[in-house]
Amino acid sequence: RTPPSPVCAPDVAMAFRWAAAVAAAATLCGVATADGVKCPGSSAFVHASTQVIVKTAGTCHDVRQEIEARVAGQPDKWHDPHNNGVYAILSRGADEVQLSRTTRNGQYTDKLALTFVDGDGCEVRGCSESQVFSVADFSTNYCNLRMLYCGSADGCRPVAHDFTHRETMVKTSIGAGKDPEKCIVSGAKQLNI
Repeated sequence: RTPPSPVCAPDVAMAFRWAAAVAAAATLCGVATADGVKCPGSSAFVHASTQVIVKTAGTCHDVRQEIEARVAGQPDKWHDPHNNGVYAILSRGADEVQLSRTTRNGQYTDKLALTFVDGDGCEVRGCSESQVFSVADFSTNYCNLRMLYCGSADGCRPVAHDFTHRETMVKTSIGAGKDPEKCIVSGAKQLNI
């Protein structure tokens, strides 16, 4: 006689369904990750995303002011050097900003969440998530974030405050990129991403 299996097939299937439901709820509702990075959520179950933790030499007041100045300065005072996408501020909180970035052709929109933590300089915790089915994103979600905090030392054009930064964590979903070289695109090389 064969001894009973410690985990029977229906229990395994139920465990997978439960895990998928929890992952979907977390994705839809926007939750903080184990690293303390808050993500905006996506209605697409499979989607590209990037999370960053960045230490800046500027104060959180200055970093936030610079990010908001870039968004407000489009397209005259500042433009997105990553294929000229368009950012919009969706909401502001005491220590966070929720944004969107729409591709130049208006076809795709990603959502971003940025949280600011004062300390030695400012720690920026950011997350960008595609809002449609996607796997490979050609570093777009990473660039969505980086273009908001990069400084002149990175080849970016600050509007109100220039500061240096150091990325202490960059996590991407499977298939998503994190190549800083893809973030600043000019002229004929620009794509609709």
